[in-house]
Amino acid sequence: MKVETVGVVGLGTMGHQIALVFAQAGFSTIVCEETAERLERGMAQISTFLARRAEKGKLTKAEADQALARIQPTTTLADIAAADLVVEAVFEDIEAKRALFTELDRICKPEAILATNTSTLSVTEIAAATTRPGRCLGTHFLIPAALSPLVELSRGLETSDETLEAVVEALKRCGKETVLSQDSPAFIINRLYIPLLNEAFWALQEGVATAEEIDRACVKGLGHPLGPLAASDASGLDVVLDCVESLHAQLGDKYRPAPLLVKLVKAGRLGRKTKRGVYSYP
Repeated sequence: MKVETVGVVGLGTMGHQIALVFAQAGFSTIVCEETAERLERGMAQISTFLARRAEKGKLTKAEADQALARIQPTTTLADIAAADLVVEAVFEDIEAKRALFTELDRICKPEAILATNTSTLSVTEIAAATTRPGRCLGTHFLIPAALSPLVELSRGLETSDETLEAVVEALKRCGKETVLSQDSPAFIINRLYIPLLNEAFWALQEGVATAEEIDRACVKGLGHPLGPLAASDASGLDVVLDCVESLHAQLGDKYRPAPLLVKLVKAGRLGRKTKRGVYSYP
């Protein structure tokens, strides 16, 4: 099946960026949030991103306006029914994702593909909440999804070749390269990257170096676009902690979360979204 209309459920940090990926590539894009307030906030982020790209000359104002016009916002999940491909971008909780997939399975046409943007959870377990596990897979977009050239795909136990091919083709239209992982904890990227973020908090806690020096070492020495502590602030420390705890539960004690990371989350210092995390954002 050729994908022409895409649905995105959840318009937060990842969801609004995923919507941008498809809208800029010419797909009709339906975006859904639970509340009008969250929907308005997500659409404002989309508008701001497009405006800034136009100001920098990365796209024309007409292209920005056209991309925005392709996005249909809604707070009614049933409006997703028109989509050929639905990407869920809700928070990283297995029961929340399974419940959403059950509802999407009921709402969407039988041939629609359901994709989860999980970065650590089992695609097979999420797909099992539907009557179409062969038409389910994982699409792990990287932050920021609208700029990153890569999407990590993961197939569940029953994901069909046809489903995989349809999603790869749709992502090619978006200018994305893909890598394929089997359904194993954290797949490829986060299996390697989340321990790095966690270890940065251990290093900061133990006084190995300042946050600035840890981040600068990774940017200048390892060629990372953003240091691990700044990247954690950008993602949300609560999101990072969820990922670390998922790895810890699935793979054992060597993935135990750094106490400093836990303490910052408990203090409500979640990064950029709360104006304070490892760093402050006035």
